[in-house]
Order: sequence, then structure tokens, then C-alpha cells
Amino acid sequence: MIFEKTLLDGAFMVRIQPREDERGLFARTFCRDEFSINGLPGSFVQCSVSWNRLAGTLRGLHFQRQPHAEGKLVRCTMGAAYDVIVDLRPHSETYCRWLSFELTANNRMGVYVPPGFAHGFQTLTAETEIFYQMTETYSAESAAGVRWNDPAFGIEWPLPVASITDRDALYPDFVK
Repeated sequence: MIFEKTLLDGAFMVRIQPREDERGLFARTFCRDEFSINGLPGSFVQCSVSWNRLAGTLRGLHFQRQPHAEGKLVRCTMGAAYDVIVDLRPHSETYCRWLSFELTANNRMGVYVPPGFAHGFQTLTAETEIFYQMTETYSAESAAGVRWNDPAFGIEWPLPVASITDRDALYPDFVK
């Protein structure tokens, strides 16, 4: 695997190194030792999948508060998504900055999202599936989010929103 630091401290692009032959390819998507060498968690305690019917579906921006703040390794296993992370750590040099990545089933890239970041995505194609590995189990009491179009961040989404939950659409303005 190739670990590429991003402009947001602690967030990484994780690229596979496929071995290809006439059958197709094989590649590791996680290795405890390689993650640990790069300062990332060596284990995940929960995995989830999000399947999305429509292009333009927007999910997020979600995070968990302490004591259940979670890191995530996110990959697109079907279709394509515009993936967004926002640094919500008040003492970070990149506080309130965001980055986006195009994750597709074809490019097989992953994003490591550190604890203290919000995460969301918009599907670029119909029938898009996102696979998550989390460092903490889900806690409804710690679940939180920031609005996808909050002016505090100014995120530029590529498509009109085709589908979004009321919860995600109605988060209050973020206060720095």
C-alpha cells in the first residue's frame, strides 16, 4: 500500500499496489503493520456498507463526539463518489478546512479519516456503494454532524442533491 499525506493533518489517501496477471488483480487494502508504521490505527472494530440508489445522493457530514470519536477507512466498492472530509479539531492548524477525493470502484483508493473529522459523500453514479472500517463502535449518543452546505466550510459539491435525509439537511450552522 502507498500512504499519501493530505493537506489536512492526520488524513491519508491509501492506494493499493495491485499485482496483476491474466486472471485480474490482487492487492492488500489493510495491513496492521503498514498502518502502524504510518502512525495510523492498527485495528478496526466495526465495518459498515452504504449502498445508494441515485446519483446525487448526499450523506453526511457525520462524526462521533468523544468519548467515541472514530477514525474511518473509507473505500468505494461500486460506482463512484465525491468524498469529503472536514477537520473539526479546534486546536488543529487545519481547523474547518476541507478536502475532497473522487473514490471509485475502478481507482480502488481509500481515505483514512482521523477522529475529530466530519465525513460525507455525494454519489456520482447510481448504485454506488461505500465500505467503511471504523476504529470505534457506533454510539447513538455520540453521533453528530454538520450541514453539507454550511457557509462555515464552503464545500463545493459536484451535483445537485437528488436525495438527502432531513437530519443531514437540517443540522444547524456550525459555530467556530
